[in-house]
Amino acid sequence: MGIFKDKTLMITGGTGSFGNAVLNRFLKTDIGEIRVFSRDEKKQDDMRHEFQSKMPEAADKIKFYIGDVRSLESCRAAMHGVDFIFHAAALKQVPSCEFFPMEAVRTNILGTDNVLTAAIDEGVESVICLSTDKAAYPINAMGISKALEEKVAIAKSRMSKNTKICCTRYGNVMCSRGSVIPLWIDQIKSGNQITITEPSMTRFIMSLDEAVDLVLFAFEHGENGDLLIQKAPACTIMTQALAVCELFGGDKEKIKIIGIRHGEKMYETLLTNEECARAIDMGDFYRIPADNRGLNYDKYFKEGDEARNTLTDFNSNNTKLLDVEQTKEKIASLQYIKDRLSEEG
Repeated sequence: MGIFKDKTLMITGGTGSFGNAVLNRFLKTDIGEIRVFSRDEKKQDDMRHEFQSKMPEAADKIKFYIGDVRSLESCRAAMHGVDFIFHAAALKQVPSCEFFPMEAVRTNILGTDNVLTAAIDEGVESVICLSTDKAAYPINAMGISKALEEKVAIAKSRMSKNTKICCTRYGNVMCSRGSVIPLWIDQIKSGNQITITEPSMTRFIMSLDEAVDLVLFAFEHGENGDLLIQKAPACTIMTQALAVCELFGGDKEKIKIIGIRHGEKMYETLLTNEECARAIDMGDFYRIPADNRGLNYDKYFKEGDEARNTLTDFNSNNTKLLDVEQTKEKIASLQYIKDRLSEEG
C-alpha cells in the first residue's frame, strides 16, 4: 500500500458496496484520507456511525462530501487536494435503466465526464473508472451507458495532461447491494419460493475483495487510457441458486423460474473479439491499451500492421464454469455469507 501513504483517495458513489469494501481494506493502512462522495446523506450517516463503531482509531480518516456526479461544480468542490479517485458512482440496475435510460445517460456518461473534467482541472494523479461486463456487446441501456463511459474515459485520457485515467471492467459482484444472493437468502428465511430468471443463463462471479484487487492492479500496472479486465470464473444461475440453497437449507423444489428480465443476456462478455486484437495477457488480467492513432487515416493506406492476437472473446460461456460445490465454496468464503450464516447460530 506504499503508493497510498499519506495520500488522499476519493470514492464517488462511496456509500455503495464497493466503497465499503475499500474502507474496510484501506482504513487501517497508512493512507492519509478517504473522501466518500455521494448524494445520499442517510447512507453517509449510516456509514459514519458504522465505522466510528468498528474502527474508532481510524474512522477520522473518512471525510464525507455530499454531492452528485451530475454536477461539475460539486465534483470540483470535493476534489481540492485529492491524489487518487475510484469512480464507482453509477446506475447499475439493468431493468431500471431500461425504463429510465436518460437517467443512466446523466449519471453514467455525463457524470463520468464531469468527474474526469474536474480531476484533470484539479491535477488528480490517477482516476480509475469502474465498468461492467455489460459494456461489452451492450444490448441494454445500462450496458450502453457504461460502454460510453469507457469511451469517454479513453477519449479524456488523450488530453488528460498529468492525470492517468484507466477503466476496469468486471462481472457480477456477489452479495453487492441489489444483487441476487441476498434476495435468495431472504426468500429462504421467509419460507418463500426462490425465484430465478433462466436456469441456463451464465454469469461471471467475483467477490468485492476481487473487485478492489482489480482496481489496485489498474493503479499499479495500468497506463493512461488502459482498460483492465480480471479473468473470472462463471456459473449458471441454477448452479448459483442450488449453492445458496445448500448453504442456507433452502428447498430446491421451491425454485421458481420467472423468465428473463428487461434487457438481460443469456451470457456476458468481459473481452470482445475486437478488443482481443490488441489485448495483452498479464496472467490473471487482460490489459487493453488505448488506440491512440490520430484521425488522419491516409497514412495507413501504405503502412499497416496485419498482426493480430489469437485470443477470442472471453465470455461467461467459455471461461471456467464452476459446479455447485465449487460455487458453494466461493460463496461461503464471503464475509456477508458468514454473517448471515451466523444468524442461524
